[in-house]
Amino acid sequence: MGGWLSYLWWGGDPDLRNPLSGLTRREVYAVQKSWAPVYADAANTGTELLKRFFRAYPDAKDFFKMLKNVPEEEFSGNIQFKAHVINLMSALNLAVVNLNQPEIVAALMVKIGDSHKKRQIKEKNFHDLKEVIVKMFIEVLKLDNSTLGAWAKAVDFWYKNIFNSLNSTEVR
Repeated sequence: MGGWLSYLWWGGDPDLRNPLSGLTRREVYAVQKSWAPVYADAANTGTELLKRFFRAYPDAKDFFKMLKNVPEEEFSGNIQFKAHVINLMSALNLAVVNLNQPEIVAALMVKIGDSHKKRQIKEKNFHDLKEVIVKMFIEVLKLDNSTLGAWAKAVDFWYKNIFNSLNSTEVR
């Protein structure tokens, strides 16, 4: 698109980086567009994501008392597991749909960090989950490098705020 038409379409310069998130309008759009089909089937996608996470990192299952002695085939019938899946997918959805308001997303991520700090979840666990998400997105969504790069920036922004909270000595 031409200069002024592009500016109108994007609501400003599509390649101007937001100083808080590090994302451009174009990158926010790419993340949001690629997220839509994932969230359209949130319960099944979230269930598959956590199953893959537990297969790749079996020790992570220890953080989920409701699953400690439950075989994978029975996860879907576990109400607490379903609730956690919905909570996870809802949090991710809020983070994605509000990327154009990074100060709100930062506050949401701090809350997630606070919640996970109480459960003694560490940065490593989040990095492990990110690895599983990236592999799943590449396999299932067939994302191009540009969109994968936008996702990496978004997750790095989220994690920066989660980790600040996780590693804070301040009690909130």
